[in-house]
Amino acid sequence: MTKQQKIQKEEVTLYILQESLFSFEELQKLESKEKLPIFFSSLDLRPYAKQLRSSSPRGADGHSREGILRALIAAPLEGIDTFTALHHRLDKDLRFRYQCGLSIDRPAPSISTLSRVFAALTKKKLAEKIFLDLVQLAQEEGIIDGSHQAIDSAAIDAYEKKQPKKRSEQTGNANWGAKYDSFGNKITWFGYKMHLSVDTASELPMAIKVTPAHVNDGEVAPELIEQVAERTKSKIEFLIMDGGYDQLKNYESAKNIGAQAIIPLNLRNEKEPPEGISSNGTPRCSMGYEMTYWGADKDQLKFRCPHATGKVDCPLGMAACSSSNYGMVVKVDIKKDVRRYSNPHRDTKRWKELYNERTSVERCNSRMKSYLTANSLHVWGIEKVKTHIYLNAIVLLVSALAMAKENKGKKAA
Repeated sequence: MTKQQKIQKEEVTLYILQESLFSFEELQKLESKEKLPIFFSSLDLRPYAKQLRSSSPRGADGHSREGILRALIAAPLEGIDTFTALHHRLDKDLRFRYQCGLSIDRPAPSISTLSRVFAALTKKKLAEKIFLDLVQLAQEEGIIDGSHQAIDSAAIDAYEKKQPKKRSEQTGNANWGAKYDSFGNKITWFGYKMHLSVDTASELPMAIKVTPAHVNDGEVAPELIEQVAERTKSKIEFLIMDGGYDQLKNYESAKNIGAQAIIPLNLRNEKEPPEGISSNGTPRCSMGYEMTYWGADKDQLKFRCPHATGKVDCPLGMAACSSSNYGMVVKVDIKKDVRRYSNPHRDTKRWKELYNERTSVERCNSRMKSYLTANSLHVWGIEKVKTHIYLNAIVLLVSALAMAKENKGKKAA
């Protein structure tokens, strides 16, 4: 042990955690010596570490499997994206090694040991299990609501060597993908897609699917909807997606779980709307004016004469269409066309407010790719990539749980 490491060991022994309350971004700004104890305070990995143990209590190499698991989860939080970099950090930074629960009196776990434990995580699907348990815990703690879900995908660049499209399609692993950014620019990449369903209130992921990059977003949404419906304790009311998900199957999947899909119509897929109906589902009166939306009763949308509501000055007035002073009323059953009709009605203030919640999944994607290491793959093969993505998602959930714990501690004090 070097002189510098001896000094670090003494500092570790004297280290005392100062309690405070932080957002995820604020947590990221802290130094590791402050950040990691807060982070680990809400993470009990003992049940999962037991499943990683070999025949000897601490593994054939003598290292704590719980400690290695903590290190693998801490890696994205610390911006560490390779086993080599993680080994180097554990070797040189005794405080970090101690905070991960690994012995500081013996050499750090080797690169091959870290890789083997990661492979065991993948084989046993333990990262997914930890993720699912944390989603449930976050709901129990009132951090995740789950009633409003936003679904989207993000491009993940592969670690594998690029291959021709036809050959890569046969592997089931990395492939060529293309999508348009928010400015309408076409982006192509070789790798994967990370599909997320995110609770819009907390901006935390509740369901994840990793696919080769060429898989269409709309094909994955029904599976995400089914997954999130199974694990959400509250009733899902709205599923919010961009125009790339404007496929009948996604509206039907939402209806099947009693939710409303909020998806803008993709005009590239749009045929002529039925006669007497505008493209957004608003009925037109006999004079060709769009009628006024007047609320909904469950699956029934109500529309009134636009002259009666003061929306237009019809030359025929109301009398040509209805003898009532209330004016003509048209009711539309949403089930008649679940893609075109929506409650709330398309383009209303409420519909637009709900659609704006879609930015929550964009921010979640950004945190995982920019703050963490979701887009810095050091493994190849879709199964290991899934583990890597789940570890990043775990960091977000644990950070939120740690923040809530700190908040409770503050209130109690």
